[in-house]
Amino acid sequence: MILGMNTPSTLMSPLLANTGYWIIGGFVILVLLVFFFFILNVLSLWIQAQLTRARVGLLDLVTMRFRKVNPATIVNNKITLVKAGLTDTTTEQLESHYLAGGRVPNVCKAMIAADRAKIDLDWRTCTAIDLAGRDILDAVHTSVNPKVIDCPSPQSGKTTIDAVAMDGIQLRARARVTVRTNIAQLVGGATEDTIIARVGEGIVSAIGSSTTHAEVLANPDRISKAVLARALDAGTAYEILSIDIADVDVGANIGSRLQADQAEADTKRFKAEAEKRRAMAVALEQENKAKIQENRSLVVLAEAEVPRAIAESFRSGNLGIMDYYRMRNIESDTSMRNSIGGNDAGNKPSA
Repeated sequence: MILGMNTPSTLMSPLLANTGYWIIGGFVILVLLVFFFFILNVLSLWIQAQLTRARVGLLDLVTMRFRKVNPATIVNNKITLVKAGLTDTTTEQLESHYLAGGRVPNVCKAMIAADRAKIDLDWRTCTAIDLAGRDILDAVHTSVNPKVIDCPSPQSGKTTIDAVAMDGIQLRARARVTVRTNIAQLVGGATEDTIIARVGEGIVSAIGSSTTHAEVLANPDRISKAVLARALDAGTAYEILSIDIADVDVGANIGSRLQADQAEADTKRFKAEAEKRRAMAVALEQENKAKIQENRSLVVLAEAEVPRAIAESFRSGNLGIMDYYRMRNIESDTSMRNSIGGNDAGNKPSA
C-alpha cells in the first residue's frame, strides 16, 4: 500500500515538465515576435523594392539593421538607380559605401547625372571621389555646366591684378576664368585657388612682357592668348575653357617713381661719398700738420746739438776763439741782409 501511494516527488515531475515546455514555448514566441517586428519594419521597403524590380531581399533588409545600415537609404537609392536605367550597381556596393562613411544619395545622383550627360563615370571612381571628400555631384554638374571663377578672388581682398609694362606704366586688370571639372584628375588635383594663382601669374607675365601699356590697352585679348598658351590647368581638377579680361585700367607711373627714388638714392650715396672724401682730406691735413710739427721738433733738436758741437770743438782744440767770432760775424751779416731783404732773423717770410 505504501508503494502504491503517490509521493511528492512523483507529483512534481509532470509539473516541472509542463513548466519547461511553457518556458521553451514562450522563448520561441518571443523570438518570433521580434523577428516579425523586424520584418514588419522593412516589409513596406521590401514590397516597394519588389514592385520597382530593385531586387533587394527581405533577409538582406532584416540583417541591415544588425549591420547598422539604414535600409530606407539603400532601398530608395537602389530604386532611383534602377528607374534611371543603371542596373549594374548592386545592393552590396551601396551598403559597402554606406558603411565606409560615403554619401550614398550624392553618389547615386552623380551617377545618374553623368549617365544623362554621356560622361564616362563608373561606380568605383565615383565612390573614390566621394570618400576623398570632394563633392562628386557638384563636379558632374560643373562638367556639364561650366562655372566662372573671378580672378583675383573676392575672398582675397584684392579687386585687381597689378602689373607693370616695360614703359613703366602700371596696369590693373580683372579676369574671369571659365572652367569645367576634369573628373579624371579630381582626386589629387589642385583646387580653384591654384587656378586663380596661375592665371594671376600669367597675367602679370603677359603685361610685363609688353613693350608699352598702350599695346595691352589696344589688344586685351593678347593677355588671354598668352595665358592660355601656358597650359595652366595641368595637374589641376579643372580644365580651363577660356580666360576673358573683364577690365583693364591704367594705374600709376611706376617707372618714373622708381627713377625718382633711384635718383634720390644716388644723391644720398654721392653725398655720403663726398662727406667721406672730405673727412679723409681733413684727416690727411691733420696728419700733415702733425708731420710738420714733428719735423720742426727734429730741427730744434738738431739746432740744440750745434752749441754742444762748438763746445766740444773748443775742448778738443779744433775751433779757436777767432774762428768762433768770425762765424758769429758771418751770422750777424746774414741776419742783417735777411732783414733788409724782407725776411726775419729766422730766415722765414715775414707776415
